[in-house]
Amino acid sequence: MNLALAILERYLPAFVKKRMLANLFDLTAQAFGSDPPRIKNLSYEEALEAYALFTQKEAERVLEERRSVEAVGSRLYENARVLGQKIRGSLRLRRPEDILRMSKILYKILGIAFEGQVDGQVTIAQCYFSHFYTERVCGLVSFLDAGVAAGLSGGGKLDFYQKITEGRDCCKALLAWKGN
Repeated sequence: MNLALAILERYLPAFVKKRMLANLFDLTAQAFGSDPPRIKNLSYEEALEAYALFTQKEAERVLEERRSVEAVGSRLYENARVLGQKIRGSLRLRRPEDILRMSKILYKILGIAFEGQVDGQVTIAQCYFSHFYTERVCGLVSFLDAGVAAGLSGGGKLDFYQKITEGRDCCKALLAWKGN
């Protein structure tokens, strides 16, 4: 049993969630080539909304300017992969069950109801960001999801095949574990 995960599942104070959100802000802003907004004096809830608005604006800018969407997506993926890898190492995540538990914790911080199965089936019943994102914005920002999943799982691949932003009732994805 992973004691750190058990603690995080039961107790995750707002200041810890905000610190994790600030890290996500930084890596996301770097990928977009912009500066993150200051969130120091915001509550966790206000910071989460600021992140949604920031990523929405930056993704729309990239898509409108027709800048290299692939390059931005690659940077989002790589920055998130490194974050996931750090979390994997610090919490000694190895078993698929523990990786899925940590994924659920991370998504919960972002207002996302994540459920994952060891066979790789992933369902997101509710997503805070679906109120802010269009289908195209979600597609670009989803490189973060894929990167974190790869880092946490040690090289697995997360592919969404259904999204709320497409008008569906939930998101569905498949997490292919490394070696499968």
